Amino acid sequence: MEGAVSPNQPHDHTAADSHDHIQVRGARENNLKDVSLDIPKRRLTVFTGVSGSGKSSLVFDTIAAESRRLIDETYTAFVQSFMPSLGRPDVDALHNLSASIIVDQERMGANPRSTVGTVTDAHTMLRILFSRVGHPYVGPAYAFSFNRAEGMCPECEGLGKASDIDVDELVDRELSLDGGAIKIPGFAVGGWQWQVVAGSGLFDPAVKLADFTLQQWDDLLHKPATKLKYGAGTFTYEGLVQKVRKSYLGKDRESMQPSARAFADRAIRLATCPSCGGSRLNEAARSARVAGRTVAECSAMQIDELAAFVRGIGEAAVGPVLDGLLSTLDSLVGIGLGYLSLDRESATLSGGEAQRVKMVRHLNSSLTDVTYVFDEPTAGLHPHDIQRMNTLLLQLRDKGNTVLVVEHKPELIAIADHVVDLGPGAGTAGGQVCYEGDLVGLSASGTLTGRYLDHRVRLRETTREPSGWLPVANATLHNLRDVSVDLPLGVLTVVTGVAGSGKSSLIHGYVAGREGVVVADQSPIRGSRRSNPATYTGVLDPIRAAFAKANGVKPGLFSANSEGACPACKGIGLIYTDLAMMAGVASVCEDCEGKRFTPEVLTYRLRGKNISEVLEMPVAEAREFFPGGQAGVILDRLAAVGLGYVGLGQPLTTLSGGERQRLKLAINMARGGTTYVLDEPTTGLHLADVDQLLGLLDRLVDDGNTVIVIEHHQAVMAHADWIVDLGPGAGHDGGQVVFSGPPARLLADSDSLTAVHLRDYVSRA
Repeated sequence: MEGAVSPNQPHDHTAADSHDHIQVRGARENNLKDVSLDIPKRRLTVFTGVSGSGKSSLVFDTIAAESRRLIDETYTAFVQSFMPSLGRPDVDALHNLSASIIVDQERMGANPRSTVGTVTDAHTMLRILFSRVGHPYVGPAYAFSFNRAEGMCPECEGLGKASDIDVDELVDRELSLDGGAIKIPGFAVGGWQWQVVAGSGLFDPAVKLADFTLQQWDDLLHKPATKLKYGAGTFTYEGLVQKVRKSYLGKDRESMQPSARAFADRAIRLATCPSCGGSRLNEAARSARVAGRTVAECSAMQIDELAAFVRGIGEAAVGPVLDGLLSTLDSLVGIGLGYLSLDRESATLSGGEAQRVKMVRHLNSSLTDVTYVFDEPTAGLHPHDIQRMNTLLLQLRDKGNTVLVVEHKPELIAIADHVVDLGPGAGTAGGQVCYEGDLVGLSASGTLTGRYLDHRVRLRETTREPSGWLPVANATLHNLRDVSVDLPLGVLTVVTGVAGSGKSSLIHGYVAGREGVVVADQSPIRGSRRSNPATYTGVLDPIRAAFAKANGVKPGLFSANSEGACPACKGIGLIYTDLAMMAGVASVCEDCEGKRFTPEVLTYRLRGKNISEVLEMPVAEAREFFPGGQAGVILDRLAAVGLGYVGLGQPLTTLSGGERQRLKLAINMARGGTTYVLDEPTTGLHLADVDQLLGLLDRLVDDGNTVIVIEHHQAVMAHADWIVDLGPGAGHDGGQVVFSGPPARLLADSDSLTAVHLRDYVSRA
């Protein structure tokens, strides 16, 4: 069905014909039910619907996936042999596709050499500037690169950090070697590594370490690898600090055993490199100046301040370089990231920040008629910042591109030229197009999204009284300016403020980690591709027990990680082929057809279902299948946090950040008297689901818990008992508590950006 053209639409395009639409015919990927629709090209189309309704299956797994697959097929057979083999999406036909660029919220990896400057090319242009007009002359552009031998600091090799080992985490000075003085994993008294130290002849193992001579202390910790005689043979002795450096530094901590990882976190700390002061550069690169500043000083400046500095450089010889650099810096400021610096590590950016940094790469691109695909670009954005995001999306469209956005926020839906609403429910209850057309038609459509589009949450008539206070005193982490604030206990508190105002620094830096505080954030869940909601929550244990009891066999048979696993795929259901430096390829196991278990195990049934069929059930269906007992309790919690549509056996690696956060919350819901810290729990939630989330937060508080939510969603702010508003701006302009108190007082007394937007929101409730 066709809707009217929105007033936001550019006027320089001719009337649409069949070639001006992406035509989707018979899409059945994941839960899509034979979906057919026409999506206008060179327009901004927003895809709405509840979580799990099929939005991502249509936009990412069908349209964008087929575009990428077709582009890959244009390469020669030789090149394709080095590329991952992409399967064709389950769709009858797709017509009029253009090249798709996905701009998602995936973190930018953990490479410590990747910074905001390197991923946006701003640092490259800065290096060219210094190589051309810097005094004294140092060399070409790569002489200012911390990723090249010519420019990197020789001590830290361009990382800006040096490892610092806490000796008191390696040994207990008040104990002897015989008494267990060595605290490093693997050095238990009597073990081989302990014997090497104790039997070295360098010290008396019965003497307290505190009584060692200076020479013995140095030998214990720092002696280089040395051959020593032991009985009839020899062995290599090495100081403990040397050994720890070799065994732990440079290794991925995520791959370590839990005990080793915990030890590494305690004992090894990264400190600023004393040689380069954290700048990552060698002395020569640090010596050159442009307009009185070094390249390291420029990289450390806030981007909005750097843009102002670059504007003042009057060097005609490098005019084009200055223009290019300014264009990138201004784009970062315009997208609300002016509070970052070019030397900020990419891995430290939030998902929303990473997505906006990726946007900057494309804003100044010469490519047109491209399909840009965005996954909830408003994530992590204050209502004030959403207006900037809207402007950028419209700019991309007006350059002649097709912009497809998966989104829930009404502020972004409002600028759409075309809306596709999927549903009506989630999982098996979704996968259909409920509405397709313009915004006016959506409001009148009667769909869940249409009904909630103008829905507003009112302020509480009476706010709950705090049962006590959690004090934060003199907080100075990152941009916090000596902040002292008392957070109320026993109520729902929302911590808000524009992106970069200091919310996460305050809560994660000074509240998380305290006794009794549970943090449910959106970070990846530790675990392999074998992990799923059933294993992570523990609900698989009572399910296995029920199968074992019904069939008179051992519970271990019903674990895909144990004896019941398919031997070909080892219980994963997929065969992974490693392609060296390229992305690996996953294909469904031909032996078990993806069912993960042996044929024998699949013959055992519980009320007509085998274990594979149970693991394919979404949580809501599993609740009906296991209504009571331990399984019922866990499944009820998963449903309560809005995960009723998620499959029990769905790999954790496929969950979104918001889904991971709600899964963590479900696990920790059993306890009372707890302080819960939630970081943007509305991420990925439909407007209707936000009401369910508010009910859940109320239930947690009413059960005697404290709930502290870092959030921008105005519905959550309006529903709060207490608001802590940080600002007034971002970066150097933020870091202060501009208001702390009940929402009604914020609206009455404050003129902060939060107050302005919340006042407007509540006035329409």
